[in-house]
Amino acid sequence: MSETMLTLNNVESAYGPVKAIRGASLKVAQGQIATVLGSNGAGKTTILKTISGIIDPRKGSIVFCGEDITAKDPSWVVRRGLSHVPEGREVFPLLSVRDNLMMGAYTRRDRDAAARDLEAVYGYFPVLRDRAKQDAGLLSGGQQQMLAIARALLANPQLILLDEPSLGLSPKLTKDIFEIIVRINRERGTTILLVEQNANMALNVADHGYVLENGRIVMDDTCERLREKDDIKEFYLGMKDVGARGERRWKKKKTWR
Repeated sequence: MSETMLTLNNVESAYGPVKAIRGASLKVAQGQIATVLGSNGAGKTTILKTISGIIDPRKGSIVFCGEDITAKDPSWVVRRGLSHVPEGREVFPLLSVRDNLMMGAYTRRDRDAAARDLEAVYGYFPVLRDRAKQDAGLLSGGQQQMLAIARALLANPQLILLDEPSLGLSPKLTKDIFEIIVRINRERGTTILLVEQNANMALNVADHGYVLENGRIVMDDTCERLREKDDIKEFYLGMKDVGARGERRWKKKKTWR
């Protein structure tokens, strides 16, 4: 069994008087892709911000690679090997693609290794090499998402927090991005904690899943087993029971546009 890399113990976080996370606990094993599912406002993004130090928890603890990182400064957390790809990409629009990438390596002192990692990143995202001198703000949404993930890789992290990587992307680009996420995990051994509203895609690529409702973890299991649970099928995979006389059969709900 893989060693646990990240542990949240009974974490509570809030925005002013409003509690966003209510006693959440989860574990992510080394080398694993784990995912957190939930509706808008469930607290998914807050969990990632709390882990990376952007938000200080009011209660609970966060342990990464055996070290307590609770309420540590984000730059300190990055130096320990944890990178955060935020929702909405947040690239530096007036800097070139290459300069954006090198911002990911600002904490590193091993410049030769960073240069090798830059070449490896270009292997995952060839379009970034082609547009290396272009301002990042001129990239398409999908290319900016690639840049945000690539920038996180330049920090040489052990764990990447990915917040809604498919947001605003076409189905084809979403598929491309997730294929690269899986490659990064398998080829580099990078552990990934993924927050994603495309539950079907998340459950297909991840090993273990957590379901978050109103700031609480209400379910966790292997993704293989979660895909078979009736609640997951109905509320997250867009399927409904059309069986009769106790027989359960499932089909996709119609989506009206």
